[in-house]
Amino acid sequence: MTLKLADRVQETSTSPGGTGTINLSGAAPAGFVTFSTGIGSGNATYYTILDTTTYDWEVGIGTYYSGNSSLARTTVLASSNANAAVTFGSGTKDVFVTYPAEKAVY
Repeated sequence: MTLKLADRVQETSTSPGGTGTINLSGAAPAGFVTFSTGIGSGNATYYTILDTTTYDWEVGIGTYYSGNSSLARTTVLASSNANAAVTFGSGTKDVFVTYPAEKAVY
């Protein structure tokens, strides 16, 4: 497993994710690329999940799997749930690659 970063990687999810793996739509909005194209299967990346209804959010490290277009949320770095995993319900969530501030080197 390699840690990969890429610009403009974003998909949506409408499936309930609980606190575990989240299923992605497999399609990117205009101007973005999919996790499959930008990250590749079996690779880890920094991610953000934003629930577009409740505005709950989570930033962490996850592994993307193209076989079922899913992101396994392995490490939560920050969240709207006191920095613990967020229990996401149904509804639209934006899922995108980010570079967390706490990991920045300056």
